[in-house]
Amino acid sequence: MKFDGSTIGLILSGGGSKGIAHAGVLKFFTEQGIVPQHIAGTSSGAIVSALFAGGKKPEEILEFFKSIYFFHWKHFTFRKAGFIDSDAFRDYFHQIFGEATLGDLPYKMHLTATDLVSGKLKIFGPETKVADAVLASSAFPGIISPYEIDGRLYSDGGIINHFPTDILQGRCETLIGVYVSPIQKIEAADMKSIKAVATRAYDLLSANSNMQKFTLCDWVISPDELALYRTFETNRHKMDEIFRIGYEAAKKSYGELIV
Repeated sequence: MKFDGSTIGLILSGGGSKGIAHAGVLKFFTEQGIVPQHIAGTSSGAIVSALFAGGKKPEEILEFFKSIYFFHWKHFTFRKAGFIDSDAFRDYFHQIFGEATLGDLPYKMHLTATDLVSGKLKIFGPETKVADAVLASSAFPGIISPYEIDGRLYSDGGIINHFPTDILQGRCETLIGVYVSPIQKIEAADMKSIKAVATRAYDLLSANSNMQKFTLCDWVISPDELALYRTFETNRHKMDEIFRIGYEAAKKSYGELIV
C-alpha cells in the first residue's frame, strides 16, 4: 500500500483509557511520515485526535492522560445524570485549546457525539469549539454526565457509532482504522459494581457492528492485547504499557502491510 499522494482518512475508535494506544499508533505514524488529511474520532479517539491536531506530540498526549486522575473527588457530581461531571473537565481542555474551533485545526476533523433527545449522531462542524466537541464526544453514558452545547444534551459518540469509518467513506482514497476496544476477558466476579456492568454492556452492544466496519478500511490496527486492560485505567504504569502496545501493533501491522 502506498501513502504518498493519497488522501488519507484516519478513524480512531472509542475505548476509554485504552485510547492511549491511539497515541502510540500516532507516534509510529509520525516516524513513518504518514499524515492524514481527515480524522474521524469518537470518545477517547476524539480526545487523542484533537490533542494531536492541536500540536501535541504522542508522548505529550500520554502525559496528558496520566496527569488527570479521572476519579478524583472534585470530578464527582450528585446533581447530574452520571457519577462524574462532564463540566469538571472543561478547564483541562480549555487550557489547551482556548476558544479554538475544529475549523482552526490543521486536519479536517469529524468528531462525533450522540444527541440524547433526538437519538441521532452528531458530527460537529468546523464552527464548534474543540473543547466542547471533545467533552460531548467523551461523555461515557452512565458514568459521565451528558454535556450541553447550545441547549442540546450530548453523550458519548460511541453509543451510536463507536468506530466511525463510514463517515469518511468517499472522502478519502485510503482509510486507516485504529480500533482499541477488543472485548475484555472477564470473570463473573468482576461484575460487582455499576461501573463494571455499564462498561461491559456498552462494550458488548457495540462490538458486533464495529467488527463489520473493519471491511471498510484499507488498513486496520486492532491490538488484541488491550483486552487485558480496563476501560477506565488509572494506573500510570499500565498507561505506559497501553501506549507501547499501540506503537508496537502499528509497527507490526505496517511491516506485514508493505511486504
